[in-house]
Amino acid sequence: MPYTTVNLEAGLPTVDAAMRLLQQAVVTCKSRRTRVLKIIHGYGSSGTGGRIKTAVAQNLRARQAKGEIRAFARGEEFDPFCDAARQIVSACPALAKDRDYGRCNHGVTFVLLF
Repeated sequence: MPYTTVNLEAGLPTVDAAMRLLQQAVVTCKSRRTRVLKIIHGYGSSGTGGRIKTAVAQNLRARQAKGEIRAFARGEEFDPFCDAARQIVSACPALAKDRDYGRCNHGVTFVLLF
């Protein structure tokens, strides 16, 4: 598969457990030289975005600021009009056929690794 998917919402983990799983997924992708990681974090049952979704966004912003990842696009912006999404699809053209491309799915995020 040209990209890796990690499901952070499976089993309803705590935010801390989900962040550990995210860390492990990033390390694994880098060691396998996988360029793109698709994160399934869910949207949360509150209707306003869940705690894992929020923690993922904060984590990825920090990683991007430190130069640990190249770019990321939340599912709601993962379409041809988003610069980060275009970079990600350029690195992994198979994502143009991903079911979440252009679907405004608030429960996923895509990451472009170095």
